[in-house]
Amino acid sequence: MLHSMLNGSITTLSIFFLTLLFSIPLALFVAMGRMSRSKILSGVTNVFLLIIRGTPLMLQLLIVYFVPKLIAVNCFKSTLNWSSFLAAIVAFSINYAAYFAEIYRGGINSIPVGQYEAAKVLGYTKVQTFFRIILPQVIKRIVPAMGNEVITLVKDTSLVTILSVQELMYFAKSSSNRMVSFTPLLIAGIFYFVMNWLVSFVFTTLEKKLSYYK
Repeated sequence: MLHSMLNGSITTLSIFFLTLLFSIPLALFVAMGRMSRSKILSGVTNVFLLIIRGTPLMLQLLIVYFVPKLIAVNCFKSTLNWSSFLAAIVAFSINYAAYFAEIYRGGINSIPVGQYEAAKVLGYTKVQTFFRIILPQVIKRIVPAMGNEVITLVKDTSLVTILSVQELMYFAKSSSNRMVSFTPLLIAGIFYFVMNWLVSFVFTTLEKKLSYYK
C-alpha cells in the first residue's frame, strides 16, 4: 500500500510542478491582457477570467479531457490520443493562470504611479521599468497570496482522480476500498500535510529573503 501511494505521490508532485511551470508565466500574459488599454483584448481576457474562475475545476478537467476527443471523432472522423495526465496539466495550468493573473494584477496596481514617472525621467523604457523596477516589488508583495494559491494547488491535485490519473488520492481510495479501511485515506492526508508544510516553509523563507524591499 505504502509503495503504491509513494508512486502516486510522484505523479501528484509532477502535476504540481508542471502546473506551476506553465501557469506562472502564462498568468503574467493574462494579467497584461486584463490591464491592456485595448478594450477588445481586456474584454476578451475578462470573459476568460470570468469563465475560468466562475466554473468548478472538476468541470474544466472533464471538458479539457473529453471535448477534444469528441471534436476529433465528430469533425475529423478520427480518434485523439489525448492522455488524462496531459489533459490534467492543461486544465490545471489554465485554471491557476487565471487566479495567478489576478494576483499579479493586484500587485502591479499597488505600485505608485510616481515610480513609473520617475523611471521615465531617468530614461528607462517601459520594458526596463517593468522588469527592473516594478516586477521585483510586485514579487515581494504577491508572495503571501501566491503561497495560499500554491497550497490550494497541492490539495486540488486530488481532483484528477476523476480522470483516473494514478496519483496519491487514486491509490489511497483504491487501497481504502480494497481493505475496507479508512487508514489509507488518513495516510494520504499526512502526505498532503507534509507537502503543504514544505510549500509553506519555502514561501515563508522566500518572504524573509525579499524583506529588503521594505
